[in-house]
Amino acid sequence: MTLILLALSLSVALCIIAYNLAIYALPFTVGLSAAQFVYGAGAGVMMSGLAAIGTALLSIGLVIAVLGFAKSPILRLIALAIFAMPAAIAGYALVHGVAKNAIDSGVALNLLCGTGGFFIGIAAMINLSALGVSALQEKKKGELCIRSE
Repeated sequence: MTLILLALSLSVALCIIAYNLAIYALPFTVGLSAAQFVYGAGAGVMMSGLAAIGTALLSIGLVIAVLGFAKSPILRLIALAIFAMPAAIAGYALVHGVAKNAIDSGVALNLLCGTGGFFIGIAAMINLSALGVSALQEKKKGELCIRSE
């Protein structure tokens, strides 16, 4: 019983940390994949690092551009879901890594891990949506200032 409570409390603590870092899951995944591809193609470590940074920034810019310019809520939701998918997978793996030795039941383990992944995915969607709205509001404020002059 003590191990189950310890696994649950550690899972909650790690989910809080993952909640704050969930928005960086897709750029990290894309950057890591680009770095591995460029390094495997024969480039050096420096070029692989530059490719990773460039693709990570490009992925963030692409999603914010879709959120800023798309009028359809379905398109915005699809962009947010694509962005949140690696965060949900990371949340599932995070909770599974903590709880796999404490919970013997496979059903209970999958339910706990699925819940953690779901919450982390939703957190990534909320954080990114708030980032897109704030970037869009700053643009509108700048337009209003230009027109008033």
